[in-house]
Amino acid sequence: APGKSYGRHFTHGWQFQPALNANFDLGRGFKLTGTLSQRWRDGEEDVPGVWFDRSVTVKHEDYGELQVGAFVLRTWGFADYPFAGDIGLSPLFSDSGAGYGFATKAIRYSSRTFDVAEGDLTLEITWDRGNTDFKVHKPQLLEYRVSYGRGPLYLEFLVQDGRNGRPVAFAKSPFTSLTTDAADDPKLGEASLGTARLLAKYWGNRQYEVSGGIRVNRWSGAYALNTAGNQWNAMFNVDWNAVDANGVPNPGYSARSTDLMFGVRRVDGPWISHVSVAHLGKASTKNPSERGQSNSAWAGSVGTSYDFRNGLKLYGSLNAVFYGRKGLAPLSMPTHDAFTNIDSRVTDQGNWITLGALYNF
Repeated sequence: APGKSYGRHFTHGWQFQPALNANFDLGRGFKLTGTLSQRWRDGEEDVPGVWFDRSVTVKHEDYGELQVGAFVLRTWGFADYPFAGDIGLSPLFSDSGAGYGFATKAIRYSSRTFDVAEGDLTLEITWDRGNTDFKVHKPQLLEYRVSYGRGPLYLEFLVQDGRNGRPVAFAKSPFTSLTTDAADDPKLGEASLGTARLLAKYWGNRQYEVSGGIRVNRWSGAYALNTAGNQWNAMFNVDWNAVDANGVPNPGYSARSTDLMFGVRRVDGPWISHVSVAHLGKASTKNPSERGQSNSAWAGSVGTSYDFRNGLKLYGSLNAVFYGRKGLAPLSMPTHDAFTNIDSRVTDQGNWITLGALYNF
């Protein structure tokens, strides 16, 4: 990476996320909740222009709940917490891969809890229409969730299908449209991405908890072109300076990949320790150019935290990443040094130490 320095590096940051909730009992078992929440990172909006939650929810224990507005999507939200976050793999596993993290103009229906096979089953569907200014390539996102718990076992099966949102390998991204400017709409081509993931937790006893997950990623690809203001669109998996069989220059190719995570936690009173590993797999694609599909990554974390039980928690971890090769990062990563600050174009391995504090009030 010409001009890019590499060596020991120190980074720091802080986050602040207030939430405002209003709850009303409507009678006859119905309850109404309004939520407003935003997160700031180092003094700026964590995801610019997007609310973490700005929604209204109606609940009934017999009919389930209906939520309308802007809110976190389950595909990213649950992967981030309690699964990957509990074992030190957030954001490396939770934020990578296909999918979107925020609904912007959505409706979500969650069923009541059903008693199935001596366990608790919940079904859920979310529909988001994104940026409605786009009339040719109309955005649409559907997310399906099946949640099941029985005794010490907890499972989440999540499927997300996004069409005409920005093509990304950053699962925390908001779902909006192909670009930010609706004037680009007639110039663009269709694009889609999707993900299916199974996340699991199992409490072996009061001290040990096992977590795991498998994620399948799918991207349609998106060809590169100049849009309004001589800006590039959000392209994906492009074969630069080529022309495909349909005469499209700089074509984008479809791709698929599979990622994994596994970890164990041990609870000793206020101490909670973990050891974990994640794998970002190679991608399958017909793109003749190398865009990272031939690379993979293994990452591991060993850490502990101490809960003072007054709102304050201190935590720390030792972490390492090993790329399959030195070169472009795996297709599941949004940038070559995402999540680790270790650039795959510069080295095939690296390590880091994380120290932090969390205060809830």
